[in-house]
Amino acid sequence: MQKFAPKSYVGLLLTFILCASALVTPLSSNKVQAAEAEPETKITLLGTSDIHGRFMPWDYALDGPNKTGSLTQLYTIVKKVREENPNTLLLDAGDMIQDNSAELFNDQPKSPMMVAMNEMNYDAWVMGNHEFNFGLDVLEKISSQFKGQPLVGNVFKENGDRYMPAYTIIEKAGVKVGIIGMNTPMITEFEKGTDHLDGIIVKDPVEETKKAIAELKGKVDVIVGLMHMGLDNENGKAGTGVTDIANANPELAAIFAGHMHTLVESKTVNGVLISEPNKYGSHISRIDLTFTKQGDKVVLKDKQATALAVKSSDGSFEESDAGLEGILQPFHEFARADANTVVAELKGTNLVPSNEIKGIPAVQIQETPLSDFFSEVMLHYSKADVVAHQIDNDKAKLDIGPIKKKDIAYNYQFALGEVTVYQVTGKDLKDYMEWAVGYFNSTRPGDVTISFDAKRRASKYSTNDFFGGVSYEVDLSEPYGSRIKNLKYASGISVKADDTLKLGMNAYRMEALKAKGGALEGRTFKQLWSSKDATAYGEDKGTIRNLSIAYLKEVKKGVYEPTIHHNWKVTGIDTTAPARADVVELINAGILSVPTTEDGKYSNIASINILDSVTQEEIAALSTKANVNQALFSDVKTKGDFYQKLNQARKTSADVVVEEQPKPSEPAVVEEQAKPEPVTPVQEPTGKIERQAKVTAYFLNVRANASSKAKIYIAMPKDTVLEVLSTDKYGWVKINFNGKEAYVYGQYVKMLP
Repeated sequence: MQKFAPKSYVGLLLTFILCASALVTPLSSNKVQAAEAEPETKITLLGTSDIHGRFMPWDYALDGPNKTGSLTQLYTIVKKVREENPNTLLLDAGDMIQDNSAELFNDQPKSPMMVAMNEMNYDAWVMGNHEFNFGLDVLEKISSQFKGQPLVGNVFKENGDRYMPAYTIIEKAGVKVGIIGMNTPMITEFEKGTDHLDGIIVKDPVEETKKAIAELKGKVDVIVGLMHMGLDNENGKAGTGVTDIANANPELAAIFAGHMHTLVESKTVNGVLISEPNKYGSHISRIDLTFTKQGDKVVLKDKQATALAVKSSDGSFEESDAGLEGILQPFHEFARADANTVVAELKGTNLVPSNEIKGIPAVQIQETPLSDFFSEVMLHYSKADVVAHQIDNDKAKLDIGPIKKKDIAYNYQFALGEVTVYQVTGKDLKDYMEWAVGYFNSTRPGDVTISFDAKRRASKYSTNDFFGGVSYEVDLSEPYGSRIKNLKYASGISVKADDTLKLGMNAYRMEALKAKGGALEGRTFKQLWSSKDATAYGEDKGTIRNLSIAYLKEVKKGVYEPTIHHNWKVTGIDTTAPARADVVELINAGILSVPTTEDGKYSNIASINILDSVTQEEIAALSTKANVNQALFSDVKTKGDFYQKLNQARKTSADVVVEEQPKPSEPAVVEEQAKPEPVTPVQEPTGKIERQAKVTAYFLNVRANASSKAKIYIAMPKDTVLEVLSTDKYGWVKINFNGKEAYVYGQYVKMLP
């Protein structure tokens, strides 16, 4: 047998390896080529909505900075995303040109909203309901300034042509994206009684989306909805929410929603990804679409949605883009100058009293001169028997001094609100009022604060309505639907169910009341007059804001001195309970809090009750906040008892500095409020035991010197008898403590005979 030499063996092995490699290499190469044939492409879509005039971080109604959201801040975010992914589209879902003084520029050469959108390079903008607030001529003037593509696929001209395109096609990195834009069909309700929609027809957005998808078939790789509608149907009407659109149109990859002023970071309905960026530029929605190429086709592989916030989790705000601010500066100065125009002088009293309780706005729970003022204005111009309005600002304020245009706007925040007069019955009025006071929670025995219904508190608009031209009581001890008591006209005559009367109110509110689920569902009312009618004061001068200014200037001759009308009050709550004063002080001191929603967004959703049992957890938590020892409260049973004792304890220890930690048997306790007999001062201490005194506080600190900052020896419990050596004119009592001199404060001891 032939033997292989070592070198021959090695050579044979190398030959085998090379042959094997030759067989393997083509297979690996094929895999690499396949991977290269299917590259991934990510298209990022950024969506804004309901900016409502926030072109700069400034509140023109208040004429002060507001960093919670604006286009200039969003531009900073947009720039960062574009740097991360150049294949980015920027879209807006409507309600851009109304509010925050944006209306001032309707008759100016340029709108700051269009200037900002063009500078930010928006690709598409769908018309929202508020885009139609000023009539088609204004909308056409402003939208013509937009360099991107305006959309509204469910609005048609009377000849059958679309008023604006239903969609646009944008190509990025070889991917063709179809953007379909629709507006809420509720605009026909919102603009009822105006000529704003004359010449156009609003159709069902669900069906029009289907038609647009059919037109885009074969022309695009992906279709995205840009819809000025919220997630759910509005006022219970089918086809007014994007959920209905998603269920009927699964061909959509994603939808940017809007209109309802809600944050929806990511939600999937019928396979359609949905995101809504809240309101006022506080967020921008981000949808990332990842594509792969399969042959000649581009296929959507993945989609993700999130929301980018202007306010960070650490409380800081996104920087405003300096370049865009500079471009918008002339518009900023114009709006500020208008806001500071003085229209009258307020004399006599502030229109809104200070809040008695922190977190419970006085303007919502009691009659104020401010609510009376708006009622006066509405009654004067409408000649109605009764009027109703809302103040959607918990921080409403108008103090003695000059009244400027910005003050009116700040306190009545619905820029386009008007007064429309309807013919109703006494029953209709009463039913409306009962619904309105459903804004409040019913009270229980022991409730010492008025609170708000959580659902109503968190609604899109505040739903606390005020009524002028009538007097009434709101009895919160009664159940929902039975709270309005002693309802009378200004003449003093009781309102009867079958009365016919004229009710002046905002038409938008009336439509909501008549809608499904509303307090006046299914009822119809004859419209008698509207302040915006051409025969009345017109579209601009007929707003409540402008009527208020005219009232101050023309009727009150530039001077307004209010009188309280005493039209209404809230009853059915215990404001005389002794513990209530302690509750108020604890809340205002930041120790006790009014209940809020879980996210802390809406306050005062439950009343403080002093008869409820107190828990050890609450005792421990509030004792810690008040910096007192919870051992003081071992015997308390009810919240009222606890709040009283806690408040007394923390007040008497407000300036105490504890210099040494007490032993476990000597709890660190504070001197508590009491009502002892006065201590008779002794000018010259004798050094001898003069009298005895009994401790009246729950515990009383015994100190080394006559000072609230002196070292504490011990805390004496209530009813301890002390040996008094002397007293001084400053209220301190010198006592004998274990053979040495010590001091206690005389207010918390009772001298014994």
